[in-house]
Amino acid sequence: MGILSGNPKHEPMHYGEIFGVWGASAAAKGAVSCFQIYHNHAGDHDLKEFISDYIDQAKSEIKELDRLLVDNGITPAPDMAEKPSVELEDIPEGARFADQEIAVALGVNLAGGLGACSAAMSICIREDIATLYLKYHTEKVGLAARMLRMQKDKGWLIPPPLQIKRPEND
Repeated sequence: MGILSGNPKHEPMHYGEIFGVWGASAAAKGAVSCFQIYHNHAGDHDLKEFISDYIDQAKSEIKELDRLLVDNGITPAPDMAEKPSVELEDIPEGARFADQEIAVALGVNLAGGLGACSAAMSICIREDIATLYLKYHTEKVGLAARMLRMQKDKGWLIPPPLQIKRPEND
C-alpha cells in the first residue's frame, strides 16, 4: 500500500493543495469584509438577505479551510476586522453603491469563485479536499442561480447584446 492509498485525511497535502486552500481561505476572508460593506450599502431587503446568506457561506468555508490548514500544521491567512453596521441613510448619496452595482459585483465574485473551485478541484489528489471544493462549487451554483433570478426580477440585469434577428443562411 502506498503513501497515498489510505484515509485521505492522513495523507500529506501537496504544495498545490496547500496554496489553494490557503488562498481560498484568504479570498473568503476578503469577501466577508467586502460583503459586510455591501450589506451596509444595500437598500433592497432581498439583496440584504442574499448578502447575509453569502457572508454565512463564506464564513463556513473559512472555518473548514482554516481547520484543514491547522490540522496540517499550516498557519491560515489572518482574519480581517469585522466591519461595523451602519444605517444606509448615514452614507452620503454619491458615496453609496447602488443595489444594481452590488448585485453585479456579487455575481462577478460568484463566477470567479466557481472557476476557482473548479481549478482547485482539478489539482487535488486528496479526495477529501476535492470533495470540499465540490461542495463549495455546488453552494456557489445555488447562490448564482438566486442572484440571476433576483437580477431578472428586479430589473437589474443588463444583458449583453441579444441576437433578436438572425441572419439568413445563404
